[in-house]
Amino acid sequence: MNPKIGLIAGSGQFPGIFSKAARERGLKVYAIAHVGETDPRLENLVEAIRWVKIGQLKRLIAFFKENGVSDAVLAGAITKTKMFSGVRPDLRALKVLATMDHTQDDGLLRAFAGELEKEGITIHPSTFLVPELLAKRGCWTRRKPTRSEMADVHFGWRIVKEIGRLDIGQTVVVRDRSVMAVEAIDGTDATITRGGGLGKEKTVVVKASKPNQDMRFDMPAVAVKTIETMRDVGASVLAVEAGKTVVFGREEMVALADRSGIVIIGVE
Repeated sequence: MNPKIGLIAGSGQFPGIFSKAARERGLKVYAIAHVGETDPRLENLVEAIRWVKIGQLKRLIAFFKENGVSDAVLAGAITKTKMFSGVRPDLRALKVLATMDHTQDDGLLRAFAGELEKEGITIHPSTFLVPELLAKRGCWTRRKPTRSEMADVHFGWRIVKEIGRLDIGQTVVVRDRSVMAVEAIDGTDATITRGGGLGKEKTVVVKASKPNQDMRFDMPAVAVKTIETMRDVGASVLAVEAGKTVVFGREEMVALADRSGIVIIGVE
């Protein structure tokens, strides 16, 4: 691989984790950071950085080409609600959007990745340098799920795979084999809050990849904040897809879950 790696950085801790892992492997990181999303501290972890607004595709491509970058990853989230207010698409981005009949996650990301690859920039899976972040199979917590909770996990799994097939979201909240909330553009934490408000205590949260998940981007992700949100609404189980969910701060997640009586399981 080229000793230079491009990073298209969103929010959260993933861009920093990726940059540190790349540096440990002797790679120089050239980062595109998004105004209002990316942590400014990323500047201290990369060789060079360019700040852009969402949709400035021409500036992104130019930065990578100027620096001889031919391999890149997308890491971190973009607040989806900002897609209606914070986007400043340039002419090249508008041309891509004009060819699409919808702007749902996978189709949009694949289209923009395709534009980069036309320029000789290969997009790699976001976890290719940090496979240890992928969720492990089995129960992670001291408490094991009850038979009723596992019935909700299986029910939620069918629902979350169906909404994933439709490219709607990656999370559902269920209770007693009834759907309390489905993830939309508001994201996982808001979905848990909505579902917990309706189901009260003992709701089950299921998060999984889409059936045709593109492992290069938009993989399901959970972190300590996920467990904090569940604790606040009295949710009882978090089930994530093993091998296809990114986990940030697993030890802290498990410790908080154990203190809160929450089960975390990785399901295949």
